Amino acid sequence: MEEDFEKGTAPKRFCYSDLAMATDNFSDDKKLGQGGFGSVYKGFLKELDLHVAIKRVSKGSKQGRKEHASEVRVISRLRHKNLVQLIGWCHGGRELLLAYDLMPNGSLDRHLYATNNAILPWSVRHEIVLGLGSALLYLHQEWEQCILHRDVKPSNIMLDASFNTKLGDFGLARLVKHSRGSITTAHTCTMGYMDPECMITGRANAESDIYSFDVVLLEIACGRRPMVVVQQEEEDDDDEDAVHLAQWVWSSYGRGKILDAADTRLGEEFDAREMECVLIVGLWCAQLDLKLRLSVMHALNVLRFEAPLPPLPSRMPAASYMPAISGTGSCTSSSTVTRHINDIMCTSLVAATAWLPL
Repeated sequence: MEEDFEKGTAPKRFCYSDLAMATDNFSDDKKLGQGGFGSVYKGFLKELDLHVAIKRVSKGSKQGRKEHASEVRVISRLRHKNLVQLIGWCHGGRELLLAYDLMPNGSLDRHLYATNNAILPWSVRHEIVLGLGSALLYLHQEWEQCILHRDVKPSNIMLDASFNTKLGDFGLARLVKHSRGSITTAHTCTMGYMDPECMITGRANAESDIYSFDVVLLEIACGRRPMVVVQQEEEDDDDEDAVHLAQWVWSSYGRGKILDAADTRLGEEFDAREMECVLIVGLWCAQLDLKLRLSVMHALNVLRFEAPLPPLPSRMPAASYMPAISGTGSCTSSSTVTRHINDIMCTSLVAATAWLPL
């Protein structure tokens, strides 16, 4: 592990005592959060005159150590204004610690779903969208190898003091040669953001990240999590269905009223052209068939109004890998097709229902 860490060029190797001192010996008062693999603490490095966030991996978490070792190997070589900067690391005894630039405004999900009535303005949201796209463009096309992040979601999108986007958490990231393009992978991405085709084929690629990017774009525009609860269409039926956010937005698009999907908490305080663009790019990148999705460069060009919006169909197209619909043919109802598509998309949401507030 230490040999792998030393391959990075920039991060500093800290002594355990330096990081312990920076966090008042990892006191509860300094704790910023608790995750599956350990805790994150706020610290101050006197030597560097720098406030940092320090990840402390649980001693018994072999998977956490593996993922954070991977993170050091990948992120220590990257330099981009929209990526979280790794400051240094410590591996001593059974301790594994990683120090990052502190992001004063925390993660994006905390602001999208704030309960203190502090609504994130649309102008800030739009800049976050562009920053995230810029980060993915760097990872997919501009660096010497293609980097698949594989866990793009609001809780991994950090915000600095000026609310600039900083994509972080590269524990699941993998390097791929530009000519190769995909890797065989286990189901690792967070449920709700996982490309349905990746779940079925077991192959992750840049288009898998694009799908996750789409879900985040729709969350930013709609202020909703990846699962939306809706009333069933049948009359006198009080039952509710869970649908994927992309399918829910597509229903508004199909009615010619896509702005109905905009976050109602914004009122009318948003640029309608920008909102429509973000929503349609989100749908374009959410297509079940990865061959129909945009590249991140094309998506950015559209988001910057440097390329035209596409004429999407009124209903989300099915994909070639989807199971056949019983009774397909000219008499098959549009609602049957819609439900069939949603069944595929919600496969990645089944395990997420325990943590997705409705």
